[in-house]
Amino acid sequence: MNANVKIEIGHSTCPHDCPSACALDVEVIDGATIGRVRGSKLQSYTAGVVCAKVGRYSERINHPDRVRHPLRRIGPKGEGRFARISWDEALDEIGARFNEAEREFGAESVWPYYYAGTMGLVMRDGINRLSHVKKYSRFYSTICSTIAWAGYGAGTGKVMGVDPREMARSDLIVIWGTNPVSTQVNVMTHATRARKERGARIAAIDVYDNETMKQADIKILLRPGTDGAFACGVMHVLFREGFADRAYLAKYTDCPDELEAHLATRTPQWASAICGVPVAEIEAFARAVGGTPRSYFRLGYGFTRSRNGAAQMHAALCIPAVTGAWQYEGGGAFFNNGAIWKFDKTLIEGLDVVDRSTRRLDQSKIGRILTGDAEALKGGGPVKAMLIQNTNPVTVAPEQALVRRGFAREDLFAVVHEQFMTETAQMADIVLPATMFLEHDDLYYGGGHQYISVGAKLVEPPGECRSNHEVLQGIARRVGAHHPAFGMTAREVIDATLRASGHGSADGLLADLWRDLQPPFRASHFLDGFGHSDGKFHFRADWPNVPVPVNERNGAWDKMPALPDHWAVIEAADEAHPFRLATSPSRSFLNTTFNETPSSKAREGAPSVMIHPDDARGLDIADGDLVTLGNSRGETHLTARLFPGVRRGVLIAESVHPNHAHVGKRGINMLTGAEAVAPYGGAAFHDNKVWVRKAALTLVSR
Repeated sequence: MNANVKIEIGHSTCPHDCPSACALDVEVIDGATIGRVRGSKLQSYTAGVVCAKVGRYSERINHPDRVRHPLRRIGPKGEGRFARISWDEALDEIGARFNEAEREFGAESVWPYYYAGTMGLVMRDGINRLSHVKKYSRFYSTICSTIAWAGYGAGTGKVMGVDPREMARSDLIVIWGTNPVSTQVNVMTHATRARKERGARIAAIDVYDNETMKQADIKILLRPGTDGAFACGVMHVLFREGFADRAYLAKYTDCPDELEAHLATRTPQWASAICGVPVAEIEAFARAVGGTPRSYFRLGYGFTRSRNGAAQMHAALCIPAVTGAWQYEGGGAFFNNGAIWKFDKTLIEGLDVVDRSTRRLDQSKIGRILTGDAEALKGGGPVKAMLIQNTNPVTVAPEQALVRRGFAREDLFAVVHEQFMTETAQMADIVLPATMFLEHDDLYYGGGHQYISVGAKLVEPPGECRSNHEVLQGIARRVGAHHPAFGMTAREVIDATLRASGHGSADGLLADLWRDLQPPFRASHFLDGFGHSDGKFHFRADWPNVPVPVNERNGAWDKMPALPDHWAVIEAADEAHPFRLATSPSRSFLNTTFNETPSSKAREGAPSVMIHPDDARGLDIADGDLVTLGNSRGETHLTARLFPGVRRGVLIAESVHPNHAHVGKRGINMLTGAEAVAPYGGAAFHDNKVWVRKAALTLVSR
């Protein structure tokens, strides 16, 4: 009992769906398990800071409820009764059922489905190789980033921007449409450093008084879906009061005179009527930005998850182009560094064998697809078999009523490769035990910074857990899928990918720990030209032809405003649905990751909805009351929290709690729609009209 415990420090990268991709120092105890996880001080973006939920990762990796063995369903779908089977039994059955579906309904009846439960390139994207080799239905990844990428790329022509570490050298950091205190803590590391060392101000623009706004010097509280109007009102003031940098505009932008004329009617009064921000606050913010050359716009995903989200991102991005902030150190904008990695993922994804005539199904429309919607199925046959990795659609996908109905189909064979018995796993026919990131090798990049890294396996997995790559190898052998990557280890795939991408070897990157790929100052600030063919920043967006990799035209792309504007296509409140609902991220959950760990569950408590006290008073709702929210898609029950930090008529439900945590077991995504958002698809999670009333149910019915 008194023997010394041997603790070594291993290095890794956080794999979860967060732009920070934090560099980690991990305590490895006796070579067998992990202790404390800390942010590495050796990497300048992470800078020694990591979020609390990852700091407690030992609670997750050592959780007693992890799936440890393959399981086969033995009861009705969703009942949760399974029996342990061997890996060979599981893989043989999967192979037989996939082959049967292919014989009877065609290869496209099999749909491998995944997302960002890990951001490692091998373990996340390798599933596409199986689809491409077998000509299964391909996967159109829309649920998170397509809207934001399109909006940013429409302006810059390339999704990259100013080094995020330059926030520390800014005089005004504008955090727009993201809540980094809860969702990407390292943004605050560099912003607060600027405040401490330079006296910089922090501005926060969001739809509720969240933890980031509480730390801000300038607070802009909007109605959801109205950021474009606010941005236009700000730019009107910039032109009107002489803050527009005419020389910069003439050299670096496409149509400044046309923009100025367009904005002449987009006055602060016009904007205020739409967004709810008082005229004085719009003008004061414009003067703060116009009078501060080193203004850094850190733009997030949150305000793009709306039916007009791409237009909103583009409108916000136009502001630093009007002021010429891009010219200065600590000035300009940043959203994501997607354009700098240049990874050749041919081997990982099987891009050398892809047949682009094979249908590509929209992940956001999974409910419609599984319930036979002809348009969602692209006019083809039904989906009869699925392999699901890295995601939990029975909780997180829009139109939950349809999603549940689809997964309940007895003729759907569903395989879920998971770490815990999620609500999707409980609907599966076969459940396979999955490794966590410290239990396998993978390759990472940071969307919110500029580093790449190899995360090496540090500990052995429990029970019979296997990595995504190993599972794909096992299935490939049984369905006759042949590709070189299926015969390689994950480390070999990583090494070959790095070499093909011009990044050297896996061993070399491991020796570096993390490698900084930030482009030089002039390139990051677009001082030698923006990414469009004319080298200009585009105020006039060419929506059907934005130069980003996700470009399957969707929604009313042909009706989008070319110049920055408020595009009035949001799901506006009406008499029957007088409230607008946003389902913003919570601090202790990450989508549905961490909602199984005791500390995160304790901090988040029961599912709740924030409602303005004056709105609650009119509905006879008191703090702590159980309330029902509903619309044409469904209903859900939450606990009311009276909260003055929203505009009247706005509701905020921080999520995603499991469906079973809600009274009635219907989660928040019962209320969200799956209509394709222009120009390239996506889910409008923060754009819902709803009604609210005191629930007829009581808490006892939980």
